Amino acid sequence: MAEIEDEEKQQIKSLGIVVPNPKPNKGFASKVVDLIENLIVKLMYDPSQPHHYLAGNFAPVLDETPPTNNLPVIGSLPECLNGEFVRVGPNPKFAPVAGYHWFDGDGMVHGMRIKDGKATYVSRYVRTSRLKQEEYFGGAKFMRIGDLKGLFGLLMVNMQILRAKLKVLDMSYGNGTGNTALIYHHGKLLALSEADKPYVLKVLEDGDLQTVGLLDYDKRLTHSFTAHPKVDPFTGEMFTFGYSHTPPYITYRVISKDGFMHDPIPITVADPIMMHDFAITENYAIFMDLPLYFRPKEMVKEKKLIFTFDPTKKARFGVLPRYAKDELLIRWFELPNCYIFHNANAWEEEDEIVLITCRLENLDLDMVNGPVKEKLENFKNELYEMRFNLKTGLASQKKLSESAVDFPRVNESYTGSVMCMEPYWTALQR
Repeated sequence: MAEIEDEEKQQIKSLGIVVPNPKPNKGFASKVVDLIENLIVKLMYDPSQPHHYLAGNFAPVLDETPPTNNLPVIGSLPECLNGEFVRVGPNPKFAPVAGYHWFDGDGMVHGMRIKDGKATYVSRYVRTSRLKQEEYFGGAKFMRIGDLKGLFGLLMVNMQILRAKLKVLDMSYGNGTGNTALIYHHGKLLALSEADKPYVLKVLEDGDLQTVGLLDYDKRLTHSFTAHPKVDPFTGEMFTFGYSHTPPYITYRVISKDGFMHDPIPITVADPIMMHDFAITENYAIFMDLPLYFRPKEMVKEKKLIFTFDPTKKARFGVLPRYAKDELLIRWFELPNCYIFHNANAWEEEDEIVLITCRLENLDLDMVNGPVKEKLENFKNELYEMRFNLKTGLASQKKLSESAVDFPRVNESYTGSVMCMEPYWTALQR
């Protein structure tokens, strides 16, 4: 992949983009921490645990693919079709030291360039600070979500803290993977993972993909950034949030069509949660306070993952005027216990907010380990319509599909507005 020249780096900096230049250290401290970690893994980790998301169809691609031209075409590609289709997903470059979860893995972007009736394929890693440092060491050094279970998880957290304190790892550019989603806004293609800031990608004329750097919006972005922001197709604005395990647990942001990030709006929830997605309508933003809690004590005591689902708690949904200057106008609604990873869309109907979403019961983030078939039989993720009445303060829901669904997509020209619901499809159904 082409490297960014010094002159171009200066131009990039003026756009609110930071080119990560981490400075990890292979010295004596690094070797000592490696020895301690290897001992912990040997004594406490069960290597017989299957890594389901490193095998079969989920097995990582071993190498990047530079632009491969003139791919075979069955039929024909319209001469007028000119652009690049891109997708991103987790693809670990190095084998994990111990555990591995579906959410782990370095971001790899796959691109299909179509021009003049011809197709070119390319795949490139998102060149994050994390990836650059692991390339420097020649192996995995950062903590994985798959490690965060039981006392072993606590010790692995401390290994990362120790590496950071001893400057073995450079955390000044974050530790995200850019592996979850892509979005295009203000002329920039962004690779996203919710633990970090966005990475800006550049699509070159030959279809190749180049990582430009981290987008910090002229230092206005100081917290994490969801992997599922929403772009209003009518105003060109982008709406986003970040979540944290320290207060404020949720922070809401609005980004103008010109790329200016407005002041943060803290959203108060009682406990640190994993809020993976949200939704917008023409006038509102919808937040989800769902009972998937960050609970390190339970991780150690009950040998669970660090995020624990509480089946006894209600699901809460907050509706806030999307240009509010603070959270005072937020309205909270309650529905029966559930979790939601992904929403399809939302819109307004008279006094009601309508949310189309994939509602999940019996959530188990650790379902990738152990007897998967048994756990999958209890996996109940269904398409639902939820309604929040701003006049009465009441909420209701109804099931739209008996099929297991997730990763819903709609025509993004209808984001935040009413859309056709018959027929509806999701990636899982297809």
